[in-house]
Amino acid sequence: MRPPDPPPSTLLHDSPPDQSQSHLRAPAKLQRHISTVSEIADKAEPNLLVIYRSAGLGLWGASLRFAGMPLERIALISNSAQVTVTAGNQLQQAFKLAFRDGPLDPYRVVGRASIVAWLLQYSVMGFVFQACDGLLSQIMGAPRVPYGNQLMEPPPRREAIGVSEQFKYVGKTTIAPIFAGVIESAVANRAEVQRYYGIEAFAKIERQLGANPFARACGPAFCANATRNIIMSSTSFVLTPTFYQLYFPQELKSHASLFWTGIGMNVFVGNVVAITQQAVWGRALDDCAKDGGRRISYGRVVREGLAREGPAAFFTPAKWFSRVLMNAPAQGTIPWFYNRVLPLGEESFLRAVRSIVEPGRG
Repeated sequence: MRPPDPPPSTLLHDSPPDQSQSHLRAPAKLQRHISTVSEIADKAEPNLLVIYRSAGLGLWGASLRFAGMPLERIALISNSAQVTVTAGNQLQQAFKLAFRDGPLDPYRVVGRASIVAWLLQYSVMGFVFQACDGLLSQIMGAPRVPYGNQLMEPPPRREAIGVSEQFKYVGKTTIAPIFAGVIESAVANRAEVQRYYGIEAFAKIERQLGANPFARACGPAFCANATRNIIMSSTSFVLTPTFYQLYFPQELKSHASLFWTGIGMNVFVGNVVAITQQAVWGRALDDCAKDGGRRISYGRVVREGLAREGPAAFFTPAKWFSRVLMNAPAQGTIPWFYNRVLPLGEESFLRAVRSIVEPGRG
């Protein structure tokens, strides 16, 4: 007679451990690890996209600024005391001075600091604006500035937006460009001054000024430069996308119409105001260069400019046109590049990052 089978509990405790169970535990741990990494990557996506967009803006802006250096040189000279109304055509004067030593003369004032500053100028401007826009939206409970495909969507009904929401949006979109413009100037102004004076002349003026390290890093005429950049940042990142989403005819919205809207807002809105600050900046640098280098007095700069040339010291069609030639190709195309071109690579960028932090998941 066959002995009875042992009870299940005996089999469970007395039999050798099932090796298959130990093999299952490792994949379970790996799966939990992958899940944790995936959650971190998902949460990090907004920050990764900020970095991606900022880097793209830096490369775009630096490329166009270097290519357009002759136009920048003409604009800088046109908006300075080197060109006067009484001496004849202002653009002709500026052209002759810009190319005084040959066709490549404008590029001789471009040093490594300028190239780095161009890269940082546009990337930092974009980074700071996006960071401020997101942070202030969370703090104030206001919607973010429309981005990407949101510009192509029909605008929300006006009655659906309360007065408090409108005030929050206006307040937030006023503060964010201020931070972006000031920090952009902190990165780029010194290099702009170097391109204005020339590398050797600027070094001599700096030695004469003997400024403290902070003022030296910001460069002369910082306040005028920052005011100009605040105006242009507001135009590119706030006024253009907001106007396009809310007021542009829905049936006419397209890549091309956004491109030309950005150019139009840059030329006929932003630069009409910014040209006055550009002129103050150029005249302030001329004032700074006197006697080998002296501290700038904006009151003295404005009074002397008005006394010599009247309002034409700070705004003329020629000054505006030269500024547009320099600024519109890079700054005027930012709304189109930022909202229609950069989004095309976002998914590929995120997949590439995921392939690094999560091998096996595309």
